[in-house]
Amino acid sequence: MNKKIKNDSLLKAARGEKTGHVPVWYMRQAGRSQPEYRKLKEKYSLFDITHQPEICAYVTRLPVENYDVDAAILYKDIMTPLPALGVDVEILAGKGPVIHNPISSLKDVEKLGELQPEEDIPYVLKTIKLLTEEQLTVPLIGFSGAPFTLSSYMIEGGPSKDYRKTKAFMYTEPKAWFALMEKLAHMIIVYVKAQIKAGASAIQIFDSWVGTLNAEDYRFYIKPVMERIFSELREENAPLIMFGVGASHLALEWNSLPLDVVGLDWRMSIGQARALGVTKAIQGNLDPAVLLAPWEVIEQKAAAILDEGMKHPGYIFNLGHGVFPDVRPETLKRLTAFIHEYSERKKLEE
Repeated sequence: MNKKIKNDSLLKAARGEKTGHVPVWYMRQAGRSQPEYRKLKEKYSLFDITHQPEICAYVTRLPVENYDVDAAILYKDIMTPLPALGVDVEILAGKGPVIHNPISSLKDVEKLGELQPEEDIPYVLKTIKLLTEEQLTVPLIGFSGAPFTLSSYMIEGGPSKDYRKTKAFMYTEPKAWFALMEKLAHMIIVYVKAQIKAGASAIQIFDSWVGTLNAEDYRFYIKPVMERIFSELREENAPLIMFGVGASHLALEWNSLPLDVVGLDWRMSIGQARALGVTKAIQGNLDPAVLLAPWEVIEQKAAAILDEGMKHPGYIFNLGHGVFPDVRPETLKRLTAFIHEYSERKKLEE
C-alpha cells in the first residue's frame, strides 16, 4: 500500500468509516475528455501509453492534479492481461477490442495459458510503483475485468449489442463455460494480487456487460466464480468495489458477495438500493450525460445524490458510467469542489 497517502477518505468510506467529506473519483477520469491526453494520443496509441510507465503514470495522475479527486485509477484497458493467456486481441479506434481467435469450444478454453505478471505485464507493475512510491498522495485504484465481461469479448470476438453468442455458449456448453470461468478467475486473482503487491490501495472489478443476464442466470453461471475471486482477494486487505452497467437488478447479489463497495449506475437510486436491502458501502451514481447540462442542473442532481448517499456511512461519489469525451475538464473540477464543500458542510451540521 502507498505509504505516502495523505488523503485516505476513499479507503475509509469503502470500509464504512466516517470521513470529513464525501470522497469522489470518476470512471474514465483519465483519458478522452482531457486535452493533455488527446495531445498524447496524436503521437501514441493506447497500447504505447500503457507500455511506457512514465507516460502511463502521467495520464493516471493527471485527473488528481487537474480535478482534485480523492483517488486515481490506473490507466489501462481490461484487455491488458489477455495476450498472456494466448488471446489475440487488438484495440481498434472507434470499435474497441477485437479478438482474432475467439473461443468456441472446450478445446479452445483448454488451450488458454496462465498470466505471469512479472514476465507478462512488468510495465503495469512498474507504472503502479512509480505512482505509489513517488507521485500520488491519494489512493491508487487498480482494476480488472470480471469473467463474464472478459468472456463476452473472447466469445463474441469483440463488442456486442446482445451477447447472443456468449449466452448460447453458456447455455449449450456448460462444461466449457465453467472451465472458462475458472481460468479467468485464476487470472484475475493473480493479476489483482500483483497490482496490490505493487502498491494499489483499492480494486474495482468491472463486470461492465453482466447486466445482460437475469438474476437467476447470474446466480447459477456467474456468482460462484465471483465468490471465489472476492474471497481470495479479501486476504489482501484492500477495499474491493464491484461495478456493472444496467445491472441494478443484481445489486442484492453483489451485496451478498465478500466485497466492500457496491457500485451503482444511474438506473437505480441510492435510496432504492438501500430500501432493497443493500447494506454495504455504495459508490455512484450521477448519469454521465448530466455533465453536459448547465451547471445549475449538475449541482441540483449532484446534491440530491449526495443527500441520499450521506444518509448512511460508507459512500463514494462517482458517475453511473464513464466520463464522455465531450465533457469539459472545468466541469469535473467544479463538480469535485462542490461535492467536497457540500458534503463537508452537511457533515458539520450533523
